Amino acid sequence: MSLLKLTFLGTSAAQPTLHRNLSGLAVKADTDLLLFDCGEGSQRQMVRFGTGFTVDAVFFTHFHADHYLGIIGFLRTLGMMGREHAIHLYGPPPARRLLHQAVHLGVEAMSFPIEIHEVKDGDVIRRDGYALHVVGVDHRINALAYALVEDGRPGRFNVEKARELGVPPGPSFGKLQKGEAVTLEDGRTVKPEDVLGPPRAGRRVVISGDTRPCAAVVNASKDADLLIHESTFSDDEQERAQETHHSTAREAAWVAREAGARRLILTHLSSRHDTDPAKLLNQAREEFKGPLEVAYDGLTLELPLRDE
Repeated sequence: MSLLKLTFLGTSAAQPTLHRNLSGLAVKADTDLLLFDCGEGSQRQMVRFGTGFTVDAVFFTHFHADHYLGIIGFLRTLGMMGREHAIHLYGPPPARRLLHQAVHLGVEAMSFPIEIHEVKDGDVIRRDGYALHVVGVDHRINALAYALVEDGRPGRFNVEKARELGVPPGPSFGKLQKGEAVTLEDGRTVKPEDVLGPPRAGRRVVISGDTRPCAAVVNASKDADLLIHESTFSDDEQERAQETHHSTAREAAWVAREAGARRLILTHLSSRHDTDPAKLLNQAREEFKGPLEVAYDGLTLELPLRDE
């Protein structure tokens, strides 16, 4: 996988504001386009920020209304656009019941197949070049985080070493880079490990969904390239955070620090921090010293390969 691009469609908690839509994140993973949550208005945000509509799968963290009601209009729009191939919807129970109701709201049948999958903590969803690891979290209802984990890549190809061993440039180089042994004209065999450096780890992105700070997200975020963690409240709203099973910005930063995450983005902001999230940012910075920012609608970033 080469391209890993994220676009924040909505960064507000519970209710939309003039500046922030409800939860939604678009992830372009090579040719795949994935959505994580689909709050009301997500499809308009996709038009606004140019993500396109060729979505392969939608991953719901949980089924509070602000995280999934946008799927109703989104699916209808796909139908009007002439979609024919299936879309896959993933989420914790009761995904089948709730999403079935959403899919069939209205009088017209959908023009393309919709596959609904219930997933739980520990499940792994394989895709081409990467996998989605499902992580149970601590919220008021059944809720999940997702870790997008890229497959490891072969080590760097040592051209000089290959030439020294008599490997002719061209197709033989390509075979070795793909992990295939090559037999030379003199009968000798050159193995991939003869010319490749140590394997290189793939990228890891963790999306917390709504949760209290918890060990499960810490473990899933070990050495993550990016942790996207909800930060609904500030320090002076700690009691409210515990009552609603959300996190403060400081707690999100604690998770990132404990995990050794390389970068942290805060999202899912209470409306009181809508236009001025400086308090959240400052409190998080006291806990986490790595790259840190507060998401905003339209924030787009590409994660480079680890060795770039």
